[in-house]
Amino acid sequence: MSGAETRGLSRGALIRQRAKARFVGRRAQLTLFTENLAKDPFSEEAPADFLFHVRGVGGVGKSTLLRQWQEAARRADAITAVVDENDVHGVQQALVELIRQLEAQGGPCKEFGKAVEQFRREQAAQAEPLPVDGEASVSSRVLTQAALGATSLIPGAGFVTAMANPEAAAQGLDRLRSQSRSRSQRRGDETGLSRAFVAELERLCRRQRWVVLFFDTWEQTAHYLDGWLLRLLDEEFGPVPANVVIVLAGRDELAERDWAPLRAHVVDVPLEVFTEAEAGALLTSRGVTEPAVVEAVLQLSMGLPLLVELLSLARPSTVEDLDAGGDFADVAVERFVQWITDPMKREAVRACALPLQLNEDVFSAAVGPEAEGLWEWLCRQPFVSGRGDHKHYHAVVRASMVHQQRTHSPQGWASAHTRLADAHDAWAGSIEERLPEAKRWQEAEWRRHRREGTYHRLCAHPRTYLTAALEQLVHAAGWSVAVLRQWIEAFEQAAHDTTDTTLLAWAGRLRSALTSDDPALGCLGVLLSHVGLSPDIRSWAFTYRGNHLYLCNREEEALAELNRAIAQNARNATAWSRRGEVHRWFGHNDQAMADLTTALAFDPTHTWTLTLRGHAHQQAGRYDQAVADLTAALELDPTSAWTLGTRGHTHQQAGRYDQAIADLTAAIEHDPTLAWARSQLGEAHWQAGHHDRAIAVYTAALEHDPTYAWALAGRGEAHQSAGRYEQAIADLTAALELDPTSTWTLASRGHTHHQAGRYDQAIADLTAAIELDPTSAWALGVRGEAHRETGDYDRAVADLTAALELDPTSRWILGARGHAHHQAGRYDQAVADLTASLEHDPTYLWALTTRVQVHRQAGQREEARRDLERAAEGHPEDASWMFEKLMFEAVDGRLQSSAEQWSQLFSSLVNPTDAEIIFLNLFRSLFTERQNRVPQATEEMLAAQRGRGYLADLLSYLVELSALPDELGNRARQCRDLIMEHDPDVGRP
Repeated sequence: MSGAETRGLSRGALIRQRAKARFVGRRAQLTLFTENLAKDPFSEEAPADFLFHVRGVGGVGKSTLLRQWQEAARRADAITAVVDENDVHGVQQALVELIRQLEAQGGPCKEFGKAVEQFRREQAAQAEPLPVDGEASVSSRVLTQAALGATSLIPGAGFVTAMANPEAAAQGLDRLRSQSRSRSQRRGDETGLSRAFVAELERLCRRQRWVVLFFDTWEQTAHYLDGWLLRLLDEEFGPVPANVVIVLAGRDELAERDWAPLRAHVVDVPLEVFTEAEAGALLTSRGVTEPAVVEAVLQLSMGLPLLVELLSLARPSTVEDLDAGGDFADVAVERFVQWITDPMKREAVRACALPLQLNEDVFSAAVGPEAEGLWEWLCRQPFVSGRGDHKHYHAVVRASMVHQQRTHSPQGWASAHTRLADAHDAWAGSIEERLPEAKRWQEAEWRRHRREGTYHRLCAHPRTYLTAALEQLVHAAGWSVAVLRQWIEAFEQAAHDTTDTTLLAWAGRLRSALTSDDPALGCLGVLLSHVGLSPDIRSWAFTYRGNHLYLCNREEEALAELNRAIAQNARNATAWSRRGEVHRWFGHNDQAMADLTTALAFDPTHTWTLTLRGHAHQQAGRYDQAVADLTAALELDPTSAWTLGTRGHTHQQAGRYDQAIADLTAAIEHDPTLAWARSQLGEAHWQAGHHDRAIAVYTAALEHDPTYAWALAGRGEAHQSAGRYEQAIADLTAALELDPTSTWTLASRGHTHHQAGRYDQAIADLTAAIELDPTSAWALGVRGEAHRETGDYDRAVADLTAALELDPTSRWILGARGHAHHQAGRYDQAVADLTASLEHDPTYLWALTTRVQVHRQAGQREEARRDLERAAEGHPEDASWMFEKLMFEAVDGRLQSSAEQWSQLFSSLVNPTDAEIIFLNLFRSLFTERQNRVPQATEEMLAAQRGRGYLADLLSYLVELSALPDELGNRARQCRDLIMEHDPDVGRP
């Protein structure tokens, strides 16, 4: 670079440039990486390597080499990002930091930002109330009325009225949905975040030659990232672009068992200590050339590049300057410190070894105001590294300085840590002034200050502060595993830095629990073994365990833990609230209401408990009380998207669709990532009959998250209701590819196949749903109806009977079994079932009009007339009883007197379905048209390929009419014969 070019550089830039120029050693490794970047990443003949593993002992120069590789990558038109143990306490933090760095070079990663917000909100809403078994919602009743056609003119025409009890069908849908939602909403892993990360890599790789990701201190970060990285490379989150390079750097070899499938693709880069020539070159560049001194440096440093660098910076001129007494690392570090001639700088180096992380504020708290202006100098030291706002010492250097300060001046050690703890407490206190207590653990900066304050107090007084530190760990465990890891790592660091035996024992137990299958539960169990915990903290520990078990679908164990929490502290409002939620899940509504009300007595302003109680009211069908609680919660927190969405859902269940749509729309405006609210809004539009709007809302939800199976299934149902069966099947199939065990989606696809007349496929899907949930009376009932449609009456009756064993009071299943008996010619059993259905619900019109038909066809005409009069009295405006009345008159030979009424009936149906149109055209050709169009109408009906059940219903009417000696009888016989010719077995038992 020319002098003119360097004039524009700052002093700091010039210093960094000169430091790079002095980099010696590792030439072979630098060449290896540079030459790899010169290759074509997409070549099939000589592809570039994509996975490097740099390994070696601490201080051997791994991080330094990674910095040189990063510079080489950028010169090769790559964008890069690097994370180490200071960034990584879980997958989420690592991905966020990687994307932060990639964005600075490659532009905004908006989709990943959305995924992060979605993930964080899902984590914060882990205790969300979920639908459970119980009374069918009004919304599901309306849904099933629309889907099942319960208001059809034709009382027996196949599936149009197969499940004409929308109330019971709605209960089945609610239960299936609640199970599907409980599985999907309680997952909360980083899969969606990882998919979004891979999508951003793909976008960046289209514009850049390379994207290089560096993972430093892999011996530590692998605890959190090893499994995730293997899944990434296995393309579980999507195809990884070929021009992505991954570099790992750590002390240990990769685990053979886990990495064996990729071993052939790993470029292993072991770093050894400096050779004599490499060390000599570095010392020469620092002005250390005396042969005896060079030899002494080599012996003292043992060739470790970091220690060679530190000793060279001390500018030793004689062997005596390097008197090697004690541990070689300690001696090297101490020699470096002693050769800092400025006392203020020397004390600053020592004082800043104590904090876990450094920024300018922590630096000032550690060294005092007299060291002002030395921060930039400290950051330039070879053992200080870090990105962004925080720096840290190299582990080897820090360990040495910490050891020396603790042993040389115990009082000074305690005072320095206390001063730093006080500083962090003050910074946390300033955050608390603007944050309510309930939201502090959500604030990462507050957590950092509390965690580092806890570390410093443990270092100052290990035994005195042990109980307080363990109490902090209880709350960390209650927040998330990632936060718990950070707290345990700080505790472990305090144990190692103090060498206190009690802390070391606790650190070992906590680390063991952290690596168990259930880290949060295991750590809370370990913490509860400490006899010094206060009853209040023990209550919180049991509360967190109960909540965690509940989210893991272990409700019985959760209830036991929450009982223990309340026994420890009967005023723990959160424990009462969480227990109320578990009771609600079990369907213990009275106990749920009692617990939630008790929680609110202790804390009337707890918005989440108000929301939970509102949801419990909603579940019990007390919609006005639910809205009152949810409105009270919104008065306390008007921006709560979750509460707005829940109130919208309540309005939806009460059938108040305009209010539901308003609340759900507002919820999405406050939180565009609230996927369930989008799905609920789609459902509200659907139930209001706005099928196209529903589809638009579901589509918008899928634009936010293409993997949201619930939205796919909801859109499929909206297509189904609009009669677009192929699009419905496509969406439901896509949803099942994402969640193959969703009983509701399987049952819904079976239902759609049923409506489309594909009964074998319907039966297959419903069978799969029943295998997943053998207790689903709804799925059994629908499969029974599918069997009836195929003419398999024995299997139909078997399924419907099995459904009734699960739900003995279901009016629609009783009615459906009566219908199957009727088509099989078993009139007495049909009447018995229809009568039992009417005993459960005397207003059930479909069962009543079907019993009219059965009585009439069985020759029980007086019973049929009584049922007809009862139907007319109870439902004067309904067309179905009028149909049966006119059939009565036609069978009695009084067609002429009722011809006008037939014409009026045919024209009265609004928005008829395809099945109804075909049926009406056929009956017009029989009853009202002068010209005989029976053959054409029959052929149209047969071409529609309706099932045998549909044909059997139609044939039962034709058999009655065929007995007439007039023109109507001739036409009926003609139609009957055409049907029998088409399918000789139709109508046979």
